[in-house]
Amino acid sequence: MAVSLKLKRVDYLIGTTVLGSLLMVWLLLTGLDAVLQFLRQLGAVGKNGYTLNNAVIYILVTFPRRMYEMFGHSALIGGLLGLGGLASSGELTALRAAGMSKFRIGASAVGVVALLIAGVVILGETAAPWGDRQAQAMQLRMKSSNLGMASNTGLWARDGERIINAKAAMAKQTGTHNTVQLADVRVYTLTPNGEVSRFDWAKTAEHDGRQWVLSGVRSTTLDDAGTHSTTAATQRWDSTLNPQVLEQSVIQPQYLPMRDLNRNIEYLKSNGQNPGVYAVAFWTRALYPLNVLVLVLCAMPFAFGALRSGGLGKRMFIGILLAIGWYFLQKAMVNFGTVYGIPPLVANLLPAVVLAVAAWLYFRKNG
Repeated sequence: MAVSLKLKRVDYLIGTTVLGSLLMVWLLLTGLDAVLQFLRQLGAVGKNGYTLNNAVIYILVTFPRRMYEMFGHSALIGGLLGLGGLASSGELTALRAAGMSKFRIGASAVGVVALLIAGVVILGETAAPWGDRQAQAMQLRMKSSNLGMASNTGLWARDGERIINAKAAMAKQTGTHNTVQLADVRVYTLTPNGEVSRFDWAKTAEHDGRQWVLSGVRSTTLDDAGTHSTTAATQRWDSTLNPQVLEQSVIQPQYLPMRDLNRNIEYLKSNGQNPGVYAVAFWTRALYPLNVLVLVLCAMPFAFGALRSGGLGKRMFIGILLAIGWYFLQKAMVNFGTVYGIPPLVANLLPAVVLAVAAWLYFRKNG
């Protein structure tokens, strides 16, 4: 199946048509998702000082992430609408009669998506994570006035006469659910006069379902006689920190940029722990461009067949079905890989390989 990759005028026709449909669907899906979230945020207005302005700011700062998440579905549906429109007007039939292969037509549509996806990946690594950090900080302040997050110094909390600082708070998979593990924890115990009477440092802190447990602890007390230090492998920590609130304060791994995901993976590996959800999120992000392009290419055959006589509603329905089917296929493969110990790279790559082979067989047989 030899295909010329030299750009022709017809490529611009296909590209501009698909681009227009894609942008329209992208704006529609992202806007609808933002409106639904805004309505949910309205339910929190008036609680703990959360205002309407806060709700609006929350939607604005999370809009880049919504754009990133919706691009794949928008590219699929937009591609179908664009080529479907050309098919309905008979232009695809004319292109086929002129000797242009189905693969060449599909490649023109996928080329537009490939150009856009470079910007989308940059968006997902910069503005989207930054916005999610701001949104998480807003939600955390609403849920607890004693907790705060800073990008450079980590999590800060007030616990009675103690000030707590954790340089990192990470999601950790335990059984069938996620918990929060605090790393590089510092606990300052203050006297009524505001002086430090005790300092505790721990490598990690984790809630076991009943209480907090510190690991790798070094404690230093200060009194008139001087300083006294002790160490312990593990130590019970009587803290009123709410693990559920902390869990909500941790940005979900799929929202983190790849550099942060890689840093957390290396940290967990160096401590002999399974990187789990971070490894899955890393490879999902790394393979995001490939998955989107393969998915769009596999959707193109629907524009050449029955959709020529179908309308807008039918093309939208097919696109939505494909998007839903792809979502569940990918989730199923990732979960299967997690249960049976398949490396996250393989589990995330396999669905794309299956679709790529299916597309290759179709275009090889049908031209």
